[in-house]
Amino acid sequence: MDAGKARLESIDTLRGLIMIVMALDHTRDFVHSAAFHFQPEDLTQTTAAIFLTRWITHFCAPVFMLCAGLGAWFYGRRGKPALSKFLLTRGLWLVVLELTVLRFGFFFSLTEGPLLLTILWALGLCMILLAALIWLPMRVIAVLSVALMLFHNLFDSVKGGVLWTILHRQGVFTAGGEVFVVAYPLIPWIGVMAAGYCLGQVFALEERRRRRILFRWGVALTLAFFVIRGINVYGDPTPWTHPGGIKTVLSFLRCQKYPPSLDFLLMTLGPPITLLAFLPDRGIARTNPLLVFGRVPLFYFVLHFYVIHLSTIVLSMISYGTPRYGLGGSPSFSSMKGFPPDFGYSLGVVYLVWIVVVVAVYPACLWFSRIKERRRDWWLGYL
Repeated sequence: MDAGKARLESIDTLRGLIMIVMALDHTRDFVHSAAFHFQPEDLTQTTAAIFLTRWITHFCAPVFMLCAGLGAWFYGRRGKPALSKFLLTRGLWLVVLELTVLRFGFFFSLTEGPLLLTILWALGLCMILLAALIWLPMRVIAVLSVALMLFHNLFDSVKGGVLWTILHRQGVFTAGGEVFVVAYPLIPWIGVMAAGYCLGQVFALEERRRRRILFRWGVALTLAFFVIRGINVYGDPTPWTHPGGIKTVLSFLRCQKYPPSLDFLLMTLGPPITLLAFLPDRGIARTNPLLVFGRVPLFYFVLHFYVIHLSTIVLSMISYGTPRYGLGGSPSFSSMKGFPPDFGYSLGVVYLVWIVVVVAVYPACLWFSRIKERRRDWWLGYL
């Protein structure tokens, strides 16, 4: 196995870990009773357990974006024309999946509920933008990516129309009779993906030097989070406060994700980059769940979403004697209309369902990862 491919295994392993954590958040959205009544970051209502269950999953989107950029760098060894074409077509494919397959997974309908523009939408459009950015000199891409992450909070107070909502302000707009909910504004996500593309150069270095650089950068970003967040002047639209006890710690960790603030990105990128310095380059069992999930991220993402939603039908039958409360969209994505006022389950049930979901999707992911390993059909690169 060549060095490049071997080192790609460490990226897949990190991504696989994050995929497992991601399933916890989606399970909470569909199953937890509190998810239907308040946001887990609402310090006036949440508990430390609920907050931290949500907080740990904040690492998912930044790592997805970073790994997508890293993967683009590895793919780019085939040449920029091939890479640009791949990023453009895969990006369009992800947007299509967001508007069709994922929408059906949310609501079990292609007509009910709003069009949620979430992570696949953001990944897809960022790939399309990266398809153009890769033609710039690497130093220019690096400066641009850092600038987007570092300075975008200067524009937090800017209000604009639909374009600004798509770019930098979470919100809702209507077009063609459809209601669109922009959950993931694009700035600074494109900066994160572009930074991942630039970071790929580090993986071409000798192993000891590569690990040293990743460790130093990861620690530096993590320390920068504590310093900038501690100063409490710039880096997040919501300054942290001192309500006392554990709530002070939670307030410090409560950083804005939509769009991700500078503090949020420092908090969620520093530790994973540090972890990359320690993950093995090779020798990982091909059946290791982390590697399996990390090698088929899109397949896993779609599959786990449907399994989680289907699990709500089972829970509805057990608790209410009817499947109806699992057939439509989760009230956390729509409303509580038509649901019992006490609908939902404890955090313990959330963790139990999460474990069951991860175990349930493993065989299918292992099967598909083996197909991808032994075949080189072009279409497999889009799954």
